[in-house]
Amino acid sequence: MIFWILVAAMTAAVAAVLLYPLLRGAKAAADDRAGEAAVYRDQLRELDRDLSGGLISTEEAEYARAEIGRRLIAVSGVASEPSKPRVGRHLFTEVFVLLLLPLVGLCLYVTMGRPDLPSQPLQARLEHPGNDLAILVSKAERHLAENPDDGKGWDVLAPIYYSTMRIDDAELAYRNAIRLLGPTAARLDGLTETLMKRSDGAVTEEITAVLKQLLQSEPDNPRGRFYMALGLEQAGQKEQALAGFEELAKASAPDAPWLPLVNEHITRNGGTPAQAQPLGNPTQADVAAAEQMSSGDRQQMVKGMVESLNAKLTENPDNLEGWLRLIRSYAVLNDKDNAVDALKRGLATFPANGDKGKQLLALANELGIATEGLTE
Repeated sequence: MIFWILVAAMTAAVAAVLLYPLLRGAKAAADDRAGEAAVYRDQLRELDRDLSGGLISTEEAEYARAEIGRRLIAVSGVASEPSKPRVGRHLFTEVFVLLLLPLVGLCLYVTMGRPDLPSQPLQARLEHPGNDLAILVSKAERHLAENPDDGKGWDVLAPIYYSTMRIDDAELAYRNAIRLLGPTAARLDGLTETLMKRSDGAVTEEITAVLKQLLQSEPDNPRGRFYMALGLEQAGQKEQALAGFEELAKASAPDAPWLPLVNEHITRNGGTPAQAQPLGNPTQADVAAAEQMSSGDRQQMVKGMVESLNAKLTENPDNLEGWLRLIRSYAVLNDKDNAVDALKRGLATFPANGDKGKQLLALANELGIATEGLTE
């Protein structure tokens, strides 16, 4: 009941604010005209005084009196108009403000609003955020402000910051997580991507130092090896860059989703691209067409092949190699949500306590994919 009383009071206040200029307009105009008429009467009296004092001639006085009288008559005629009834001058506007506007607002609220929903202060929303990502992030930030040495909190926030393009915050979170929890391939990989985003794709000395640390902990990390070769290419060391790209191509599976991009850089540095057999087993015509694509189009092609593999596994899930390839492909594409989903679906076919399920979990741990709650 209190809610509706407040709504009525707010509606009345808004209507009063909107109607005030309309209701005041006629009175203000009349006051202005009356003021003008008073000024003209004062001018007539002043004119008589000037004539009596001999300051102006009779002819000049008559001419001035005629002009002032004309203006006075005009103002007096307009000033008398407000006494006449106003026929529809602001009638529609006043009706809209008084009736239609509150009615439309009430209908919209009843249709789209939730008058039955109890109020929930900020503290309550922070305690029960549900699936609201903004509230979850705010809650985590408040926790870290009070507990800055909580490495797990920084570790959770870092990829969220990156996915929402809060690059500076993501870098700080990754560095804090590495400082407090130690460097892992997943954290160093995330920091590398963050620094690459900040540098607009340029492999700087700072990024190179992180890459060396990443490859020391995980020598076969394809992203790290690719960026190291890319750094050499950007530095003009084409022979070393070509060697790096060719080594990565040789170490990659024939259906690795990053292989087309690696081949592009091999060609750019004067080498011969490795033969790739993408996920969808394309024809020679498909391969030829892919060689003419831009990197963005080729990326879309790779995503399409990953989705093709996904569809095949949905129809025939009894394929361990397929699930391993799908999980790895999503991880390389930095699609963590689909990687986790693929892991769950793979474990539904191959239980976690079996040998094949353990292979899926081992790959997930290697790629930094969360497995909490999937091993029960």
